[in-house]
Amino acid sequence: MFKHHCFPKSIIIQAVYFKLRFSLSYRDVEELMEIRGVKVDHATIQRWVFKFTPVLDKEFRKRKKRVGMSWRMDETYIKVKGEWRYLYRAVDKQGNTVDFLLTKRRQRMSAQSFLIKAIEHNGKPRVINIDKSGSNSSAIRVYNKRALATKSRIRIRKCKYLNNIVEQDHRFIKWRIQQGLGFKEFESARRTLSGIEVVRMIKKNQLIGHDLISSHNVEFKKKKKGQPLKKRSYPLMRREGG
Repeated sequence: MFKHHCFPKSIIIQAVYFKLRFSLSYRDVEELMEIRGVKVDHATIQRWVFKFTPVLDKEFRKRKKRVGMSWRMDETYIKVKGEWRYLYRAVDKQGNTVDFLLTKRRQRMSAQSFLIKAIEHNGKPRVINIDKSGSNSSAIRVYNKRALATKSRIRIRKCKYLNNIVEQDHRFIKWRIQQGLGFKEFESARRTLSGIEVVRMIKKNQLIGHDLISSHNVEFKKKKKGQPLKKRSYPLMRREGG
């Protein structure tokens, strides 16, 4: 995956992490990396985020901690290329992120796709708390109808104040997006949001074992007392292959 790149894996991962973790533009990340002695063009960093965020998501899911059996499910609005899109999200009663899915429409099929994805990766919950959204309740009812043979149905609960925890969690994601320049393409939005969610879950301590980012030994030489920081120089690449 990291072969045929002009930069080491540790540099690529750190640049991607900076973009996903902090409210920085790609040019900000370029400047930050240059301060650390790494010259890389912002367009290259953007391609790294697009390419490696799915890898980060896949590796994280292998080591994600189990979530609770009581979920809070809701959707929020994200603007992509001037149009509203819908980010379905769920957290457990402790505030741990269960799953997420960006969709083009707010309808039962979208909510159902999210529910299937969440259960596939996290197991079936005992109860799901929702708001008055008809699409969410319909999606759960359809799932229960299809799973009737197992005699293990998901209980639907509609309690407004219990969904405060997921609505508060929405605010962080929306704040991160608003600090940037927005999204111009749906696929770019989907991948970037996936990375932001993964880094958010790492910060929530939802990763089994040590930190996913630090495990790749992303380090720069430490400054010795009385000596300037020794920089590492890499060629400026505007169009990196691979």
